[in-house]
Formats: sequence, C-alpha cells, structure tokens
Amino acid sequence: MPDPIMLTNSLGDYLRSRRALVSPEDVGLPPTARRRVPGLRREEVAELVGLSTDYYVRLEQGRAERPSDEVLDALGRALRLGPAERAHLYDLARPPRRRGGRSAAVGREEVLRPALHRVVAAMPTTPALIMNERNDVLAWNALAAALIADFPRLPPRERNMARRIFLDPAAPAVHLDWEEAARTTVGVLRMASGRRPHDPELVRLIGELSLGSAEFRTLWAGRHVHEKTCGPKRFRHPVVGDVTLDYETFRAPGAAHHLLVVYTAAPGSPDERALHLLAALEPGPVQAPGQDPEQEPTRGLARDLARDRAQGRPERARV
Repeated sequence: MPDPIMLTNSLGDYLRSRRALVSPEDVGLPPTARRRVPGLRREEVAELVGLSTDYYVRLEQGRAERPSDEVLDALGRALRLGPAERAHLYDLARPPRRRGGRSAAVGREEVLRPALHRVVAAMPTTPALIMNERNDVLAWNALAAALIADFPRLPPRERNMARRIFLDPAAPAVHLDWEEAARTTVGVLRMASGRRPHDPELVRLIGELSLGSAEFRTLWAGRHVHEKTCGPKRFRHPVVGDVTLDYETFRAPGAAHHLLVVYTAAPGSPDERALHLLAALEPGPVQAPGQDPEQEPTRGLARDLARDRAQGRPERARV
C-alpha cells in the first residue's frame, strides 16, 4: 500500500521533494556536470539558507529542534516556494498536538452557521456552494446542483468534490479541465493534511481515494499544494452545453476554514445566457443537507424538461 493513506506529513519529505525541483541555475549557483539526483544538494540548500550542512541534514531526518521563523522563511526563499507552499511548510514544521478522539469543540467548528446557508440562498442567479477543508460540500444553491452535481440526491458522504472528481466516471464529462481540477483538488487536500494531520475523516478520505484512483495516487505522491482562490472553470451541461465561468473563493470567519465559492459569467456573454437558461430550468432555493429531494416538485419538473430537450421531445407544460 502506498504512502498516501498516511497523513503523517514529514517536513523532511517535503523539503526533499521541493529541493528536487530547483536547479542550481535557478538560484544563481554554477552548474555541475554530474548529479545523481535532480535539483539541489543538501549542502547547497544549507549554504543558501545560512545553515550548517549538519543542521539541514538533521532537519530532513526529523532530528532537529523546531526551526525558527527566520529559518523557515529562508528555506521558502531558497526553495522558491509560493505562498501556499510556504504556508504548508509552516504547517509541517509546527504540527498540532494529537488529541485522543474528536473533541466537542472540533465538532462545533465543522457545523455550518445558518447565516452561511442564507448567504448561498441569496445568490439565485449564479452557482454558489460552501465547502470545508476536506472538500465536503456543506451548502449549495439550485444552480450549483444543476451544473456541478445533484447534491440533494447524493448520500451525505458523496457530497465531496474530491470523491466526485476521482471516483465518479462521469467527472471528466462535467469538468472539462479535469486534469487541472484533479491537480488542484489534490493540492487542497494536501494543504488540509498539513493543518489537520490527525483528522480521522480526512485520513479515511485519502485512503479511499488512494485505493480507488491511480491518478490520485500519482498526484498525491508529488506533494503539490494548492490554496483555492480564483480562476476560470469550464463545465459541460447536457442541456445548456459548455459554460466557462470565473470562480472567486471567500473564507468564512472562524476556525473551521469554510470556503464560499461563487461562479460568475461575464455580462452579456453566451455563458451568462446559459446560466439564465439553467436557472429557468432549475428553480428553487438553497438545498440544505438532509432535505428530502422528493419534496421538490419544481426541481423534478425542471429535470424532466431538461431530459425532454436532450432527447428531442416536445416540452411538457409547467405546473
């Protein structure tokens, strides 16, 4: 069984993986003719950071005392780390203490505040959802359910974007930039594993994805990290076709790292018109976890209309 199931992130493993990506020329060192492994040598990193080679070796071997902020900042510069990678470096260098079992405080942190449900409900014309660090989808509106996944009809444990990306065979047909979506999803989970290495639900999720997806195992082994922020996203819907949207991510206040993700279309674009059509087909308020999908008659009619259009049948009358 490969390493991905374990979330015991090693600072040394991460340092080794990052220095392998940096060439001497990248940091102004003269190239050498022969190198048994790619990237920088340990002594070169130590010289760039201003450490003794012995201390840096002990860092990679996990035998050094807790490194200072100055040392971590210097390592970030020497290894050319971006903001997310630097944050992950700090997480690995200062891991949280393990606690016996899940505390009540942790459970309260993960409960979504009712006001955040209302925030999503107040966005009827653009897809929006709220996720936690594990990529669990905690709230969504009707447009997000219509475009991304039918969250109301999924079992709660299946309302997870990592599971949708890697374990749903239909995912590449929905997410047109599947390779990038897969890479960034793994990067988000890697960031979460640094912050919450003892989270049992995260451990189970990583194990499930590792067992079920060779693509996930390959990407996880690369130790890439990603902080979800903003960017373009392409979807394909069976009725409205291809839709290109821009997403923005907002972190809700609190310790739970809840993320509000909002997808918008350029004004006057075909993508905006596609969202308007989708909104007409999929009316309805925000869907809350646990709501019975059979109590959504307008949503069911919209689904029937979409199926009729896809199959070329005359549209049925609305009620």
